[in-house]
Amino acid sequence: MTERGEFDDVMPDLPEPPQRTPEKIGENMGMRLLHSVILAVMINLAQSLLLFLTVVQFLLAIVNNNEPNRRIAEFGTDLGTWLARAARYQAMSTEDKPWPWGAWDE
Repeated sequence: MTERGEFDDVMPDLPEPPQRTPEKIGENMGMRLLHSVILAVMINLAQSLLLFLTVVQFLLAIVNNNEPNRRIAEFGTDLGTWLARAARYQAMSTEDKPWPWGAWDE
């Protein structure tokens, strides 16, 4: 059994990443490139959104006696999970497409 990590209480359990990359990609490489480029734009937007939410969360915590907004915190966790899935797809360590081609909350 693995030790508890720093983020175990906020990050959902994700399936273990494969120990090696697939020997052969099963989808058309042109479509995969298109999906990867679209994901790169979406990752950039997600990072901007995360920066905005960080500032809002910080200001709300100051106003609310150092208590963070639960909905922003949960969305930040979901966004981080999506970013990880998108990066795994772009790096070709998985063929599972993240949202918008797959489910948001798998």
